[in-house]
Amino acid sequence: MNNVAFENTRFDPDVSSFHGLAKAMADEFGYRASLVIDRRLANILRLRVAQLNPCSYCLILHNRVAIESGIDPVVVAHLQSWQHSAMFTAEEAAALSYCEALTLFDHGDFDRVHRRLLQYFNEAEVAEIAAVVINMNVWTRLKLAQGAIPSAGTAQAESQA
Repeated sequence: MNNVAFENTRFDPDVSSFHGLAKAMADEFGYRASLVIDRRLANILRLRVAQLNPCSYCLILHNRVAIESGIDPVVVAHLQSWQHSAMFTAEEAAALSYCEALTLFDHGDFDRVHRRLLQYFNEAEVAEIAAVVINMNVWTRLKLAQGAIPSAGTAQAESQA
């Protein structure tokens, strides 16, 4: 991930089969996966989950991936305030609402958010959106559990380059 080094401060995820399971999910729904939903939308959803949880590893990775995939850096920087923006389509706004409701467990509003999503996406696309969001939630929680944090020397080395 460019020149950013991470250290696991709690445990090495490779000591159990969990990391393998998470990698299999990433192959199916991660940023390299072949999806039916729009790549821009999938990248925006992944980054939004990283912001909501917040996962340093995922924020660094998915900020870079979003920009490298062609999403304008201004859109990436503005994602946290998407509700107050005209930079996102109605479809993206519905998917972002769903992403937030699923990530933050907003059960009181989930049915309304889900119905709104169905205005723009078919059942297979909704299932894929859910899988992308769930996959990202698995990764953000894995990185939290293992204590994946950017090394202190990384920022210093980057600022001197």
